[in-house]
This record gives sequence, structure tokens and C-alpha cells, in this order.
Amino acid sequence: MAVRDRKSALRREYTARINRVIDYIDAHLDEELALETLARVASFSPFHFHRVFGALVGEPLGRYIQRIRIEKAAGQLLADPERPITAIAYDCGFSGSAAFARAFRDYFGMAASEWRLKGEFAAGLQSEPAGMERKKRKTESKAGKTQGKNRKEHEAAAGYTGSITTDRWRNSMTRTKLNVEVKRLDPVTVAYVRNIGPYMGDAELFGRLFTRLFQWAGPRNLCGSDTLVMALYHDNPDITDHAKLRLSVCISVPENTRVEGDIGRMVVPGGLYAMARFELKTDGYAAAWDALCGGWLPESGYQPDDRPAFEIYRNSPDEHPEGLCIVDICMPVKPL
Repeated sequence: MAVRDRKSALRREYTARINRVIDYIDAHLDEELALETLARVASFSPFHFHRVFGALVGEPLGRYIQRIRIEKAAGQLLADPERPITAIAYDCGFSGSAAFARAFRDYFGMAASEWRLKGEFAAGLQSEPAGMERKKRKTESKAGKTQGKNRKEHEAAAGYTGSITTDRWRNSMTRTKLNVEVKRLDPVTVAYVRNIGPYMGDAELFGRLFTRLFQWAGPRNLCGSDTLVMALYHDNPDITDHAKLRLSVCISVPENTRVEGDIGRMVVPGGLYAMARFELKTDGYAAAWDALCGGWLPESGYQPDDRPAFEIYRNSPDEHPEGLCIVDICMPVKPL
């Protein structure tokens, strides 16, 4: 038992170090991310860090950084159609427009401008120009091959066999009446447990992650009536392969809280958020997100901002007379 406990503690320490690097990359994506710098964040030698990161994340460090940059740019292209592509490239850490154009086409099988147009067609903001359908079919065919190649190694390592869906962020035109409040939230320091992989509809996964978090927080008296219980989504499921989606389940904690092992600490960014409260069953989250993104957002005068979205859980469904979850969905926004 003692040997097994020691091995678990050592693995949690490795997880903590890699999580620190993932958080650092997110916070400094527009800067040069040298191997030596990231190795210092992880407290590993550069040689060993490179190998450890690839083994634990399932993706080499350089490829991981490149993918996060490209996917962030892809989200910005859709969220801010008026912003110049070159400005987005620099904001996401690319050295110039040529390097960005090559990387984007290699990953998605199409130019950034085509990607942006496809997003506007999907949202109904533009009509498709004549001749575009044939070009789009060719582009989608190439994109499918390219993304399949990019995913292959990671899916094999992760054992992922599920299909790719886009329920959470699909731009449907659901007309559900929503009570949405746009408000400015303060930054929140949270302790978290992170998962990389598919999570949609997996109540068992969320249960395991929160159980681990509460087992750590309970003896430290960190769970009170004013504690926020949250799930933070780092990636857009319409863009990121589901095998690589990052999920952090969190509770709010004092700024100076000491963490250890697989429990990390980070700050959820403040700013303007659209907050919508729902009472729903555990299988109703995707529809709720669709209602907010496809029903309320297009007529709101706002557009998504480039910060993680999150959910705040306001009750335990076991205590609800109908077994429902009361949840605030919080989407970062900015004026259109």
C-alpha cells in the first residue's frame, strides 16, 4: 500500500508540473515559448521535459503549441470577422502572415480567409458566392485528410474511438426564451483538476473529477456556502479534436491557497460575460448552450470574446424536487 501511495503521489506531482506549463502556454501564447523557459516552469531539465510532456499529454510540445495557436486563431477568425487576419496571426504567436498561412492551411486544409467565409455562411451572415460549392467540397475533402493525419497519433495513444460532434457550440437558431444578463465579472482564483479528452455527456467523468477535488478541499475547509463550483472549458469543440479537449473542474479559493499534486491553481479571467441560468437534466447541457449561442447571441449586439467559457453549478440535483441542475452558463462576450 505504501509503495502504491508513493507512486500515486509521484504521478500527481508530474501532473501538477505539466498543468503549470499548460497554464503558462495559455497565458503567453503571443510570446516566444522557448523549450528552456517551459522546462523551468515545469522544474525539469529541457531534455527530460520534452519527453515527459509528450508522454503525458500525448502530443509533442512543439506540435501542441502550434495546434493551440492555430485553433485559437480559428476561433478569432469566426468571432471577429472584421479583424485583419495578420493581426490575429500576431496575437496568436505567429512570426508573420506567411508562417501563419502555411500552418493554418496545413492543419485545416484551407486558407484562413476560406475558413472565415465558411463560418459566415454557417451563421447565415452571407450568401454563398457562385462556384464556391465545388471549391468547398474539394477543400473539405483535403481538410478531412489533413485533420485525420493530425489526429491519428494522438487518438491511438489515447485510445479514443468516439465520433466528433459539435452539439455544444453549433450555431443553431433555437428560439428558446432566455433570461440572459450581461455583466462584468471579477477575476476568480480557483483550484482545479484537469482532464484532457472527450467530456460531452459524460456525467461519470465529471463526478470523478469533482470527487477528487472535494476530497482535497474538504479537509482544508475550502468548501463553504460562498464557494463557487465551476467547470471551465479551454477549447472550442467545433475546432479542437474531442480527444484533445481540455476541461478544468474548479472551486473558488483564497488567492494564497497552497496546491499540490494533481490539484492546480489558476485565475479565471474577469471581464464581460453573458450569463444565462437554466434548470435542466444532466443530458440538457448541449441544448442549453445551443439556445444561448444560436438563439440569444445573434440578436444580442454581442459576439464571443477570446476567453474560456464556464458553467457555475448552483445546487446539487439530489436536493432539487425534480432532480434538476441549476446552472449559470457564462460565455465571454464583447460588443459586436
